[in-house]
Amino acid sequence: MSDGGRPRVVVFGDVIDDIVVRPHREPLVDTDTQSSIRQVPGGAAANVSAWLGSTGVAVDFIGRVGAIDCDYHAAFLADFGVRAHLTPDATRPTGTIIVIVDENEGRTVLIERGANRVLTPNDVPDSLLDGAAALYFTGYTVFSGQHDPEGTVDSFQHLLGRCRERGVPVVVDPGSGGQLADFGVAHFLRAVAGASVLLPNLPEGRALTGLEDPFDVATRLAESFGLVALTMGAEGAVVAVDGQPPVMVPAAGGDRTDASGAGDAFGAGFVAAWLEGASMTSAADAGSRLAARAIAIVGGRPV
Repeated sequence: MSDGGRPRVVVFGDVIDDIVVRPHREPLVDTDTQSSIRQVPGGAAANVSAWLGSTGVAVDFIGRVGAIDCDYHAAFLADFGVRAHLTPDATRPTGTIIVIVDENEGRTVLIERGANRVLTPNDVPDSLLDGAAALYFTGYTVFSGQHDPEGTVDSFQHLLGRCRERGVPVVVDPGSGGQLADFGVAHFLRAVAGASVLLPNLPEGRALTGLEDPFDVATRLAESFGLVALTMGAEGAVVAVDGQPPVMVPAAGGDRTDASGAGDAFGAGFVAAWLEGASMTSAADAGSRLAARAIAIVGGRPV
């Protein structure tokens, strides 16, 4: 379960070109608006891989990109010690997200999923699962099967079954409350049934349970997943283990520049500490501290 003494995590999911736009004033129609524009590599799963690598965890990342971008994205991940297993797509571009950050730090997000649309659980080979400390994926990869939710449920359940055969725990971040609703909560819960850890934010948790109170949400989800860390941004996180009272863990302080990747960083910090045997509250604190680093920089990855 280790790589040179380090835990090794297999991360499976999306890799994206993020274009972050910060207009210098409110944009006007039919004219130019001076802005700060930066292109950085992103994608929730790829971001998690980079943050995990930055903590010293060994990572194998599985993804799909436009054919011309394989070396580009593999090199960025290699900067954090991540071994990238990227499938080049000759007909689809690398996924792209445009993030427009307004003066109040709100975000407008425009997305083209590109090659990520055809990434499936079959792209995760048994050879990488063998000896892994955990498998991590996000809801974005599940939602790519929206055209065939029943087939998606079956394929993800087969992947989780392969993990169970090898004693590999599965960590899932639901990814997006809006896309979760579009895909269908019931389908999603069936697709990820058997996962060991769930890392939703509060809107996702509410969508999954139909409950409002964060403690109720975390408690209900822990009944199905065993261990849950429900993030609430600056308000901290609620962590719950099945059969135990949920606990609030405060957020780490810090400057806020760009919220992109904060949830990915939290997940990476949480899992890295959890794999080292930390308590649920210590793991959440580690996730919170890594998330504080994420919001202090532009883009969704460590620098």
